[in-house]
Amino acid sequence: MLTTCRSTCPPRHAARWPGIVVLFTLTLLFSGTAHAVTGELDLTGSFVGLLAVAVFVLAYALVMAEEKIHMRKSKPVLVAAGIIWALIGWVYVKSGMPAESEHAFRVTLLEFTELMLFLLVAMTYINAMDERRVFDALRSWMVRKGFSYRQLFWITGLLAFVISPIADNLTTALLMCAVITKVAEGDKRFINLACINIVVAANAGGAFSPFGDITTLMVWQAGLIEFQEFFELFVPSLVNFLIPAVLMSAFIKNRYPDSVEEDVYLKRGARRIIGLFLLTVATAVACHVLLHLPPVLGMMTGLGYLQFFGYYLRQSLPRSLERKRSRYTQRGDWKKLEQLGSVVPFDVFNRVARAEWDTLLFFYGVVMCVGGLGFMGYLGMLSELLYTGWNATWANIALGVISAVVDNIPVMFAVLTMEPDMSHGHWLLITLTAGVGGSLLSIGSAAGVALMGQARGNYTFMGHLRWSPVIALGYAASVATHLWLNAGSFALHG
Repeated sequence: MLTTCRSTCPPRHAARWPGIVVLFTLTLLFSGTAHAVTGELDLTGSFVGLLAVAVFVLAYALVMAEEKIHMRKSKPVLVAAGIIWALIGWVYVKSGMPAESEHAFRVTLLEFTELMLFLLVAMTYINAMDERRVFDALRSWMVRKGFSYRQLFWITGLLAFVISPIADNLTTALLMCAVITKVAEGDKRFINLACINIVVAANAGGAFSPFGDITTLMVWQAGLIEFQEFFELFVPSLVNFLIPAVLMSAFIKNRYPDSVEEDVYLKRGARRIIGLFLLTVATAVACHVLLHLPPVLGMMTGLGYLQFFGYYLRQSLPRSLERKRSRYTQRGDWKKLEQLGSVVPFDVFNRVARAEWDTLLFFYGVVMCVGGLGFMGYLGMLSELLYTGWNATWANIALGVISAVVDNIPVMFAVLTMEPDMSHGHWLLITLTAGVGGSLLSIGSAAGVALMGQARGNYTFMGHLRWSPVIALGYAASVATHLWLNAGSFALHG
């Protein structure tokens, strides 16, 4: 997910302590049977290694307590990353191998930097479209149409599935939830069902696009799955959304909500910014596919497109205001004429500043922590446990379920760092399961946690949990669909 959560969103990683404990307890239990495959030194059984794991677990506990202690989630993981790499550096200096630890740190940092710049540009575009009222206009259109509850259920779900591959699953879920809570205010049962449907749809839609979720972006930038190959997950993702949606829609009464009037006008340049975003995506894909350069090059070039367009909007604003003022005066459209007085120049750097920096810094901390633990040998040990001692198919399915409790970002980064010897079909499978597995619980994805805050009291953990068996049916069906449709891609590894 390309996270652009507003300040009203609750912390993404609330209530995930049990999953972290399970994951690392499994790791420590098998510490005597596996061997390090990354760093020069195996630190998994040492005091330093165990201390590093304890630091990471403590940091994640503070992350999950963010709502209660009111401390941003980036702070503990930033400090934990520093401590873990300081421990690594100290051990390697004592062993006379400082160059090895420095090189490992720089490689991990480079991986984060590429992803961070990519996400920063995507967030900037989403914020620019938000400021130009693109999302408000879409919401207003749906509110004015007077759809029935059942129609709203399907329209918001389908739009979440279609928009999330481009705008990311979190932003899409927040937009669709705003429609539901406004139109069906007071109807807790319907809002709960619609929010569950939106979460499942947004996560499923994000799973078949590099731009739909941070995990898919990580896989794409690692070069394991080409841009066009993500669409092999379209049908499994659609199945993941449709099965729960069909079953839940049968419990919705086909009645109409009270009509709500809301007029929203797009700001100048809104449609052109959408076009520039699509051009930026095309540039990033072309850099990767045609030039074999990192996609971040295309995204940063696209930021230049937006900066040039922002310059044009500022320079041409006086002339544009004068033309509109004259036109609205002749028409007698005093409402629009009054709105011109509140027009301010577009500033691209304000959009950059509004990026979710806490999320980006949290992402840095997680990547560096997991990278450090991997360099110590823990990920090699986990890889040995999951992918050598166990079947890769079942390992990837299990990791998808785990991502509903732990976060899918460290899970996916851990798998990428392990580099297990898997077929193309298995890499597609872990991309799918990590993307849609979070729908099993309301706390399992950024979309679910955000909607619990936005629809507080209407969409709850227990309300989602009642429908978890139905969502699990969709999860199992999507995995089965992938195994059936893309069976040829599993040929290298049985």
